[in-house]
Amino acid sequence: MIIRDIDTDAAAAHEMFQSFEGMEGLPVSAPAPRQRLSIAAFARSVYPGVLVALTIALAADWLSSHYKAPVMLFALLFGMTFHFLHEEGRCIAGIEFASKAVLRTGVALLGARITVEQIIALGPVPVAMVVAGVATTLLVGLGLARLLGLSREFGVLSGGSVGICGASAALAIASVLPKNKESERDVILTVVLVTALSTIAMILYPMLVAAMGLDHQRAGLFLGGTIHDVAQVVGAGYMISQKTGDVATYVKLLRVAMLLPVVATIALVLSRGRGGRPGAKAPIPMFLFGFAALVALNSLGFLPKPVVDGAGEISRWCLVVAIAALGMKTSFKALIAAGWRPVAVMGLETLWIAGLVLAVVELAT
Repeated sequence: MIIRDIDTDAAAAHEMFQSFEGMEGLPVSAPAPRQRLSIAAFARSVYPGVLVALTIALAADWLSSHYKAPVMLFALLFGMTFHFLHEEGRCIAGIEFASKAVLRTGVALLGARITVEQIIALGPVPVAMVVAGVATTLLVGLGLARLLGLSREFGVLSGGSVGICGASAALAIASVLPKNKESERDVILTVVLVTALSTIAMILYPMLVAAMGLDHQRAGLFLGGTIHDVAQVVGAGYMISQKTGDVATYVKLLRVAMLLPVVATIALVLSRGRGGRPGAKAPIPMFLFGFAALVALNSLGFLPKPVVDGAGEISRWCLVVAIAALGMKTSFKALIAAGWRPVAVMGLETLWIAGLVLAVVELAT
């Protein structure tokens, strides 16, 4: 698991498709054998990138405290100015580690600040909103892909990544889709586009909810129900307030929990049509279980206040560091190179889920 967290998403897609070819008996060059890193070797590989992300986080926190602006936004924008460090060199491993493992740790620790009572107080609307959002976004993706002459697989990939949890959902869904000559390109393209669109949403949506005058709870419902990746949901939510961030995180984790049933359903449908990969497995988002465990412990009163406060502060720093690393991974050049049709499909999917969730927030809450 640790080694996976220093791989880029594009490299993960390349490796996944290379393993598929080997399973099918196709000629494929043997990948370099993975070596299990010792703790010391692992630390040496990640510390340059983590140190850069931590430095950006410290600078963002200083500016935030002096100019009363959102620390997450500072971290993201500063990180984007250092994107060149993610293109080559010693910092890549640490940037990947910070944007994935450190992020998951921060999100899991957020569970220590949330109780079941707070979740119940939100009512059944978030659950119904999440299910409707994921299902309809998948259908919209299929329809738009067909309309614009793109493959059905791209429609499923893009709809799933926008509706559920970004790049992670794209890689999970790709593991059960039939493989063809365009499959790897579609996965990598989806990962690039959903990351860029999610970053744009993280910047624009907090301004939108402020302009609309949404209260903290409704703003959290909107942000958690619309932004694609967990990192950007957390960043956008806590830009506004702690309550908005807590609500947004809960709603987003509901969407993440939809990953397993969606992937299982796609695999079942395709296996019946003999086009899928019945043996493929979807990666389980383990941080979701950590989050749920801490929510349960806090709800039962097992976590004393100093532990809750300490977990909250550690979580905050983990998330600021992760957002800085995420900024360093963001490449708008790659987005421009993708062409207009995939961008149009995923842009319209993003607008669809934003419109649906906004309607629910305005009419049902």
